[in-house]
Amino acid sequence: MCVGLAAKVVNVKDGTAIIDAGGAKRDVSAELLEDLEPGDYVMVHAGVAIAKITDDDANETMGILKTHAR
Repeated sequence: MCVGLAAKVVNVKDGTAIIDAGGAKRDVSAELLEDLEPGDYVMVHAGVAIAKITDDDANETMGILKTHAR
């Protein structure tokens, strides 16, 4: 099974984004997405930001993960 992670973009530079996923900050490739800016939410898979998502999508995904992590 493949799982994507919703995360907020903190910084973008030279094709790399720093993301915040529940307080954990990571560097991921941002080369697949155009016009990515701090504050955007993305879906991350295997170290690559694969899609922009809405704030609502990100909140729903994070809520589901928190519920099932118990």
